[in-house]
Amino acid sequence: DFLFFWGAVFLVTTTLVAFLKKENKELIPAKEETKGITDTYRLLFSIIKMPAVLTFCLLILTSKVGFSAADAVTGLKLVEEGVPKEHLALLAVPMVPLQIILPLVISKYTAGPQPLNTFYKAMPFRLLLGLEFAFLVWWAPKVKHEGGFPVYYYAVVVLSYALHQVTLYSMYVAIMAFNAKVSDPLIGGTYMTLLNTVSNLGGNWPSTVALWLVDPLTVKECAGAQGHSCGTVAATEV
Repeated sequence: DFLFFWGAVFLVTTTLVAFLKKENKELIPAKEETKGITDTYRLLFSIIKMPAVLTFCLLILTSKVGFSAADAVTGLKLVEEGVPKEHLALLAVPMVPLQIILPLVISKYTAGPQPLNTFYKAMPFRLLLGLEFAFLVWWAPKVKHEGGFPVYYYAVVVLSYALHQVTLYSMYVAIMAFNAKVSDPLIGGTYMTLLNTVSNLGGNWPSTVALWLVDPLTVKECAGAQGHSCGTVAATEV
């Protein structure tokens, strides 16, 4: 029903746009250079070799390492501690209006000559929220009772996720604004795609590594088997 409803909304809105939206023919956009595949990749390599671009790529490839564990593992650990998956899914609903409003609000601060200032200012707050998420995971078994979790625990989780969204979107909108600002208009599509791809990669590889390191770094105790550590998969099965 959910998929059917939003599929219908999607079809209706896109159809209305197709029939009702008219192009402004008076404004003729500047023609972007079109190149073949080989020329495009040569162009990409020439862009990457620029010292400023290389430094920026190194920055965005490593800037999200500090958030990777909090972003990728918190939800899984909360489920492990007994928080029902359906409750966590419901907590995402209040985030939707926030996710719509935030880019509109943040874009006012990233429209100036130095959009990355917002990125830098949001970073320490997002790092601190990583500690907050660790606290939520530690706190979960302390407040759990037979009926589940108290309402105030869910309220703290929602507030924490809302604050996290503010910092996340501040960094995301700032980096997108910067990429749009520095991209050469003649090769805007190629330039933007390169920087956005590196930006996405900078968020994905730390999360992958964080998930891979969860098991080796998790401290486990074997109940009823003294002298045995459950550090490995084989020991846990035994």
